[in-house]
Amino acid sequence: MPLPACTEPSSDDAKPPEVLFEDPFTHLCAQRWHIEAEAPTTRVSAARGQLLIDSPRGVTVWLRQPLQGAYRIEFRRSVLLEGGPNDRLSDLNQFWAARDPRQATPFTRDGALDDYDDLDLYYVGMGGNYNSTTRFRRYDGSGQRLLLGEYADTAHLLEANRTYGIAIEVDVGGTRYQVDGNTFFQARHDGLPPPGYFGFRLVWSRQLISEFRVVRL
Repeated sequence: MPLPACTEPSSDDAKPPEVLFEDPFTHLCAQRWHIEAEAPTTRVSAARGQLLIDSPRGVTVWLRQPLQGAYRIEFRRSVLLEGGPNDRLSDLNQFWAARDPRQATPFTRDGALDDYDDLDLYYVGMGGNYNSTTRFRRYDGSGQRLLLGEYADTAHLLEANRTYGIAIEVDVGGTRYQVDGNTFFQARHDGLPPPGYFGFRLVWSRQLISEFRVVRL
């Protein structure tokens, strides 16, 4: 009886994902990132593959490129606690799918959190309120900040100097926020959201980000 023929794996199986954006963080490129900071002493820099954000107050670092369709945002991020003046274990936060219903981009704000209330976006505040809560919200563009999920247990809060692998997915059925391969939050929506923006967000802390890229789902 003849042996079954061996088949080559499908080329689709081996095809790498389409990279929509990536930043090696060899330097801070103002054409790629827009910074909104409450405090003039806020420091944002990039070198040797890492983005450093060091601020005594609120700051948002927006990716200038709008994201549309189905995509996955990936990066590694840590909150530093090494005795620096802004070192505080709190607020590994991010905005995504952000839109300003009144204008083309959301890049007109000063870094204070309540200045973003009128945007349409998803928001995760991981380890907020002095590392006592991790919350998932949907801002609806009218000032409502809808709470979609919340944790207060140590498994969902921050550890100092730990590097987390963060992934955010957006597709036709909804969005997911994952930490080290575990889904912390998810929400359903009907159809793909309109093009929107991603932003790193923090308050009074010092954080490192690396291996940032966006791929097509």
